[in-house]
Amino acid sequence: MSAVEAAYRHLTKEIAPAAPITLGASVLKWYDIAPEDEPVPGPIRALARATLRGAVDSGAIDLDDEVGFVILHRCGEGFYFLLVSTWRNDNELWETVWARSDDSAGFRPWRLEGTHRPTFCVWELGAVWHEQQAWSRFLRSERDADAREAYLEDAFAGEV
Repeated sequence: MSAVEAAYRHLTKEIAPAAPITLGASVLKWYDIAPEDEPVPGPIRALARATLRGAVDSGAIDLDDEVGFVILHRCGEGFYFLLVSTWRNDNELWETVWARSDDSAGFRPWRLEGTHRPTFCVWELGAVWHEQQAWSRFLRSERDADAREAYLEDAFAGEV
């Protein structure tokens, strides 16, 4: 298959929920994704959280009493994606993407040319699938404060 290089070897990663992040009136669940033997370091997670707080404070990302989730994905020794996803318009998942590489001090917006763009990789889709199911349960509920809390407490942990 031309989409998979002959030398590619697929490895298993772990999804680990961390404490949610509250940004104004918005609350986002948090998922770290990394190989089991190379988890996301605490300082990188702290930097990612600070990036999000700064982006909300500066208006670089506009959240309005939303819920959703964040994926901090370790994609190698020093490259990380920071994916911020919120539920909008009842049933749509909206996303903002930042990245950090070995040679950068912090996370920066991930800019791409063209119209056909990457979305989620196979590991990230494990968290996205869980979140799709959790949001669907919320949509079928009374959608009151208890249902919102149930959604926020429903997190996935495991191998992908």
